[in-house]
Amino acid sequence: MNIKHQRIRLFAAGFFCLAGINTASAQIPSTHWAKDGYQYYRAQGSSIVLLDARDAAKKTEIVSQAALTPTGQKALAVRRFYFSEDGQKVLIYTNSKKVWRYNTRGDYWLYDLTAKKLTKLGAKFPASSMMFAKFSPDASKVAYVVNHNIYVESLADNNVTQLTTDGTTKLINGTFDWAYEEELFCRDGFRWSPDSKQVAYWQIDASKTKNYLMINTTDSIYPYVVPVEYPVAGEPPSPFKIGVVPVTGGATKWMDIPTDPVLQSYVPRMEWAANSNELIIQHLNRAQNQSELMMCNVATGKAKTIYKENDAAWIDVLASWDDDYSYGGWDWFKKGAEFLWPSEKDGWRHLYRISRDGKKEKLITKGNYDVMGINAIDEQSGYVYFMASPTNATQAYLYRTKLDGSGQAERLSPANQVGSHDYDVSPNGKAATHTFSNYYTQYVNETVSLPDHKTFNGDEKVNKAIAAADKSKNNAEYFKVKTADGVEMDGWMVKPNNFDSKKKYPIVFYVYSEPWGQTAKDQYGATFNNLYNGDMAEDGYIYVSMDNRGTPVPKGRAWRKAIYQGIGTLNIRDQAMAAKEVLKNSFVDTSRVAVWGWSGGGSTTLNLMFQYPDIYKTGIAVAAVGNQLTYDNIYQERYTGVPVNEAGKEAFRKGSPITYAKNLKGNLLYIHGTADDNVHYSNAEQLINELVKYNRRFQLMSYPNRTHSISEGEGTAAHLHQLYTNYLRANCAPGAR
Repeated sequence: MNIKHQRIRLFAAGFFCLAGINTASAQIPSTHWAKDGYQYYRAQGSSIVLLDARDAAKKTEIVSQAALTPTGQKALAVRRFYFSEDGQKVLIYTNSKKVWRYNTRGDYWLYDLTAKKLTKLGAKFPASSMMFAKFSPDASKVAYVVNHNIYVESLADNNVTQLTTDGTTKLINGTFDWAYEEELFCRDGFRWSPDSKQVAYWQIDASKTKNYLMINTTDSIYPYVVPVEYPVAGEPPSPFKIGVVPVTGGATKWMDIPTDPVLQSYVPRMEWAANSNELIIQHLNRAQNQSELMMCNVATGKAKTIYKENDAAWIDVLASWDDDYSYGGWDWFKKGAEFLWPSEKDGWRHLYRISRDGKKEKLITKGNYDVMGINAIDEQSGYVYFMASPTNATQAYLYRTKLDGSGQAERLSPANQVGSHDYDVSPNGKAATHTFSNYYTQYVNETVSLPDHKTFNGDEKVNKAIAAADKSKNNAEYFKVKTADGVEMDGWMVKPNNFDSKKKYPIVFYVYSEPWGQTAKDQYGATFNNLYNGDMAEDGYIYVSMDNRGTPVPKGRAWRKAIYQGIGTLNIRDQAMAAKEVLKNSFVDTSRVAVWGWSGGGSTTLNLMFQYPDIYKTGIAVAAVGNQLTYDNIYQERYTGVPVNEAGKEAFRKGSPITYAKNLKGNLLYIHGTADDNVHYSNAEQLINELVKYNRRFQLMSYPNRTHSISEGEGTAAHLHQLYTNYLRANCAPGAR
């Protein structure tokens, strides 16, 4: 459940690649560090330039707009670009189209810097049909996926070899089905061997996975069905295979990876094991509480478990907390003798060095803190750079520590820069692009040297921005609240303008509360309500959000996994008990209490309205899961278990809003898109049925043929914002009393 209506940050400086970390399948970055660790490449319009972190004025055009202009056509709009290992060829991704959440289908062009020649790859294929094109390590070929089959194109003569021929919408080669993509972050489903002679790939068999049938009633006079393979909780996932095929074509050698023939299992990660003879994979059981790392011999197909881990709740895949791994990557040391691996087995998310045979391990990060993300690994200097925040879970800072596990973690983010940091560290740790904000300081970008964390030109933009920001003009306050159950939660509160503690104000709670959303962050914009037309503080509302147990905050494993089998119950009680404490403030009008959220936050809103109707008087729920048994198996089973029988379904029922719909007392606005392929519209209709059954009054807004984001169609955003605002004002009136 990855689209959770979390705010998207757009940095003026662009997006940066964590070069040196995920070299196996670098698909996302639009900017790349050069090998010297100071210079970096960036697309600017229809050209590619080389910039220097040490000198902001220095810019060298590497590929001009003229060079990227096909004969008789407009210049290519560079969405992403990738250099070959020798730096002499550039792969240009353009004309992209969306596949579910992301624009992963498009056209690819090759620019040869030596020959100064621009060539369209996959010329025989329809426009915007190619996926995940990438160079072979020797830069002689490019492989890509078209219509669920894998192809290799020779760059010498553009001859195309089809490596798989059985691909269909139900037998998927080189990419994934809906659930794998949404919940395990698997999109790019093939890997070049280091010797450029083989391609390893996933094959997903969705032939027995049931379709959810969405009905499109707006794009033609006669409605038509839009099927999506979608395994709900209790249904087995699409079986996988891992195969290796020679780039010259021929038979695929399938790896012999054990699986449960009934329950099935998952392989969320697969890479070449630092040679061309073996693959390393992560194998998860259906319940996702047992992880095996396996070495696969590509000649024989034999798989051997080298490292195993169990968790009483679930095991997170790396990409779930470090999205730089969403397109692959494996971190090897000592020429493949060891690799990096994260684990929560000591109660905190830490990094370990594991020997190739899995028999030896070394804890790298030590202490009572969580690694929040891996920024860079510099084996030559012996450091790993990572994000952490040991003393404040609402913030994030850059640290580094020795790769050999000696010494303590060293904080590199300056002590005076209190808030949330983001870094793209160069491969050798000499430089980083740095983004900072806190709740009263807007996002600022600069380039710094490391480890001293100084700007190269002496223009300390972040320090200047913090000094210039007027904290006193911001109404937000960050606080901790302890519930009657002894649970301490972080939160923020935005008070009205001209606040008078002797008066009473309406209060609006913003919630998410599930394992995929942290709302109480100390970063700019976290306290904004983007659906409200106007200024809530000016209108006289108190706006609050708090993070309960189970949310993905850096407070240790026990905090995050307390929610196991408790989505819809534990998180709901935490939120309600925390709200009770907040409502004890004399300036809160307890007759005007509203709550709202989107997706998982919509589910939380419904549960709060139904389970604690005496607290919450008005609710606005958007795209909510009304019945947990309708949601996809990977997400829901990860946190609630596998419902193999009726007893196993009980936790799903206990957490589902429809179970408590009969308790509604207050004002409820329910909003959903009928073409939501994530949280299906059937959730809305099941909820409606329950509310009607018990004669509960509510308001409904169905947006025809809109997806989970409810963003499609002319006028949609304006309509949604006004609908939200009008309902809140009408049922939770603004202003002091």
